[in-house]
Amino acid sequence: MKTIDIYTSPFCGFCHAAKRLLSQKGVSFSEFDVARDPDKRKEMMQRAPGSRTVPQIFVGETHVGGCDELYALEQSGKLDPLLSA
Repeated sequence: MKTIDIYTSPFCGFCHAAKRLLSQKGVSFSEFDVARDPDKRKEMMQRAPGSRTVPQIFVGETHVGGCDELYALEQSGKLDPLLSA
């Protein structure tokens, strides 16, 4: 299974929703709090150029995007294959 990284901040409802979906899928993920760690915010912005909002989600080296994109993958049936590839 690919590694999953999610960049978040503590009071972000979209972050909580994205983490909830990933947890429901039974996948583990690494969470990076960009509010507390400015270096992680810089890292996020380097991995996802032009992205300044959270969450930013990566499955392996694939940049999924934010919560809306994650749920769109789920709705289209493309999330499970991405997670298991």
